[in-house]
Amino acid sequence: MVGRFAPSPTGRMHLGNVFCALLSWLSAKSKGGEWRLRIEDLDPDRSRRDFALQLMDDLQWLGLSWDGEVVWQSQRFNLYEQYLKQLQDLGLTYPCFCSRADIMATQAPHETDGRVVYAGTCRGKKLDEIDKNTPFATRFMVPNEVIAFQDGHYGEQSVNLSQHCGDYVLQRKDGAWAYQLAVVVDDALMGITEVVRGRDLLLSTPQQLHLLRTLGFEAPTYFHHPLLVNENGQRLCKRDKSLDLSFLQAKHKNPDEIVGFVAYLAGILPSPTPIKPQDLLPLFSWHKVPKEDIKCNNLM
Repeated sequence: MVGRFAPSPTGRMHLGNVFCALLSWLSAKSKGGEWRLRIEDLDPDRSRRDFALQLMDDLQWLGLSWDGEVVWQSQRFNLYEQYLKQLQDLGLTYPCFCSRADIMATQAPHETDGRVVYAGTCRGKKLDEIDKNTPFATRFMVPNEVIAFQDGHYGEQSVNLSQHCGDYVLQRKDGAWAYQLAVVVDDALMGITEVVRGRDLLLSTPQQLHLLRTLGFEAPTYFHHPLLVNENGQRLCKRDKSLDLSFLQAKHKNPDEIVGFVAYLAGILPSPTPIKPQDLLPLFSWHKVPKEDIKCNNLM
């Protein structure tokens, strides 16, 4: 059993990140498994090494130690290139020249709940038939079929990829690697058998399952958790400074207070009692974790 925590180093960790880290650590360790750390620094404009190093310090301070070497996505571009080539050789990708404005012009939001579904405008284009000097994204062709899976927390899920997202990007026009390809390759090559993450990524899972199967990889088990939200019901983000680790560390010198509060939000403790992560292991169960999003602003 191998779990993982895979944050993006675009700012200081906030309470929502700690919530995810603690649940994934507990889920893996309660099964006697390993817990790996992967830094998802794909975005060269927003990712910073100092944020990543601070994140590691924060995890250690909280008592959430990882197993093995840290994996940096920015050091694995050759692997993504290799598996993109495999998909190209299978005839499952094509170059896309559409701008965001082009894509938005094809949308009917009343039919997709505001989601962006690519209409397949560039399907049929071939790499050997285009001007290589014109920037293009590389898209992956998805089938018009339902992809179903059993989420460990939210139960049976199913999505028709062609209706939900359409053909999606594997590599952007600027050469940056897309999340879906990188996460699939990394989870497979790292031997990840369990993925714990927020429910905002629940509907990304069918995309990743289909891509995993296409590349011949075994799929991990997925557990999605509810999100921590502010008083307006909005998901916590790095802009919520009152709940980032710098603020919380200044207010709570003892990391056990923060761990205990997060465990309380997760339904593991009946009250926000200071506690170390390892002392939560015999108490942890996914049955205790709520399914509805959790309001937490100003509770600490």
